[in-house]
Order: sequence, then structure tokens, then C-alpha cells
Amino acid sequence: MKYFSLLFACCLTTFASTNNFEFREGGIIRGPKDKKQIALMFTADQFAEGGKVILDELKKYHSKGSFFFTGNFFGDPQRRALAKRIVKEGHYLGSHSDTHPLLCPWEGPKKTLVTKEFFRNDVEQSLKKIEAIGVKRNNCKYWIPPYEYYNEEIVAWSRELGLTVINYTPGTRSNADYIEDDAKNFVSSKVIYDSILKKEQEDPNGLNGFLLLTHFGAGPKRTDKFFNQLGALMDELQKRGYEFVRVDKMLKH
Repeated sequence: MKYFSLLFACCLTTFASTNNFEFREGGIIRGPKDKKQIALMFTADQFAEGGKVILDELKKYHSKGSFFFTGNFFGDPQRRALAKRIVKEGHYLGSHSDTHPLLCPWEGPKKTLVTKEFFRNDVEQSLKKIEAIGVKRNNCKYWIPPYEYYNEEIVAWSRELGLTVINYTPGTRSNADYIEDDAKNFVSSKVIYDSILKKEQEDPNGLNGFLLLTHFGAGPKRTDKFFNQLGALMDELQKRGYEFVRVDKMLKH
């Protein structure tokens, strides 16, 4: 398996050089840089207080988003209703695992912490819950592993299930929008917003092909909610010529 993972990663590196994609440990972290397209991605496990605001802003700007939820998310009727609205309004809905397990240790070698059987069962359960919302399995080909953390083996196992691992594009602080107010590594919404526009200005390719990840909700211990800045961010980026598209549209080639 280790040999297969290394071989697979090498193949993806070749793909990246010929198709203008970027990869990390076999997972796609950036789409084509020759188009002014951004994929707005939102993950969630249990918190969803930003749901209405996010969906309303996407509708206002005639844009599509990509949502990745755990199986835990669908256990609450109100959250299920938001998921159904996501599907109804034409956004992408994919898996973020079923039970949100940590797949690799945070420190040291990134050895897989779960068995292949556990992994397959967990992902399959999440996909069944998404299917119950009204999404066909073959329309859920892209997924984000829990904690946005994985290794080459997880990418290979995903591939066997017909799934492609994707993750956020590095270079901004957007994925820090869940950090609680009193945490030492807290990042304000203003800092997050500014980091996105700074990246757009400094990167030779702007935000072309960017997979911009934020969270569907941050919970009660974070009062500085970044989703309240989403409309202003979309407005500014649209003025700069960007289009917001589903991940499957951006990455289909």
C-alpha cells in the first residue's frame, strides 16, 4: 500500500504540471489558474448558525457554493432542512466523513490512525445520509476529510471508493474562522478578510482556481462570525472579476 500511495502521488504530480492544478499529499488544493473562478467551500459537523446568511448571500450574488457535512450534521431537523435547501438551490453537497474522526496524528509521522474497514464504513455511512437528502452518489465525487487532515493512504482509499480528496488552498486565514474568542490563536474576521484580499493582490495568479474554505458555523464560543463578512467579500471579489462556482464545475477537467 505504501508503494501504491507513493506511485499514486507521483502520478498526481505529473497531472498537476500538465493541468495547472496543485496537490498536497495527493489531494487537490487548487484548481486551474487560467480562469477567474473561486470555489467557496463550507464544512460543518454540528454548528450551522451561519447557514441562512451564507445561502442568502450566495443567492443574492447568483453564485453557487460547495458544502461538506458530516453524518452528525444530519441528525438535527433544522440542519437537515438547511441541507435540503442547499440541494434545492443547486449547490454542491459532499461528505466530510460520518463521525468526524481524526485520521492522522497531529504530530510526528502522519501514520493512518484508522483501519481501512473503519474508513470505508464511515465514509459510506456519510454518503448514504447525503443520498437521503436527494443527492445521487455519483454526484458526490469530491470530499473533504475531517479536520481537513489526511495522508496519501487516505487519498488512495478514497480513490477506491470513487472519491477525490480536496482541501483548501493555503495562503489565507479563512479556515481559522472557527477559533474561539478566548483562544491564543484566535484570528479576527477582519484579519481573515484582509488576508484573502492580500493573497489576491500578491499571488501572480490572484485567486484563480482557489478553494476557499470557511465554516458553516463556529458555535457559541466564537462571537466574531466571519460568515457575516461573506457578502462584502463576494461583492469585492466580483468587482475584481471573479466568478463563484461549484467545486465539481471547477475541477471537472
